[in-house]
Amino acid sequence: MMAWPIAEALDTPRLRLEPLVVDHALEMVEVLAARSLYRFTGGEPPTPEQLRDRYARLETRRSADGTQWWLNWIVRLNASGPAVGTVQATVESHGSDLRAEIAWVVSAAYQGRGIASEATAEMLEWLRGTGVQTFIAHIHPDHHASIKVARRSGLHPTDRVEDGEVRWSS
Repeated sequence: MMAWPIAEALDTPRLRLEPLVVDHALEMVEVLAARSLYRFTGGEPPTPEQLRDRYARLETRRSADGTQWWLNWIVRLNASGPAVGTVQATVESHGSDLRAEIAWVVSAAYQGRGIASEATAEMLEWLRGTGVQTFIAHIHPDHHASIKVARRSGLHPTDRVEDGEVRWSS
C-alpha cells in the first residue's frame, strides 16, 4: 500500500480550500441544495444524514483496499468566508503514472464568477507537487460551464464517452 501525502489547506487570492471533514456536512447541505446542480450529473440534493455518512467515508482519505487516495476540499470565499463549493480528486497509481479523476461543484448562487476554475487550478497545482501527472474529468457534452473549467485546467476532450459523459484528459 502506497503512502499518500496528506491534504492541506490551500489558498488563492480570494479562496480557501479546506480539506473536507464530517463537520462540514451541515454547512454543505445548503451549498448543494439547488436541484439545478444535478441537471447533468443526476441525483438529487443530499440530506444532512446522507452528507454526514458520505463525508465520514471520504474523511478516511483512501479506499478500503488502499489503492485510491481520496482528496476532497471545501471551497470558501477567503479563509473565513462562506462555503461555496467543493473540488475533489481520486488518485490512483497506474504503473509509474499517478492519475487523478477530478471534479468540481459550485453553489448555484456563486456560479459564473470563475470560482470553479480558480479552485481547480489550485488543486491541480498541489496535486502536481505530489507527483500526479495525469488528470481526467467526465463532463456531460451540454455542460458548457464545466467544459470551460476543463479547458482552463489544460484538459482536452477525448473520443471516450462513459455514461453519456465525455472523458477529458491532460
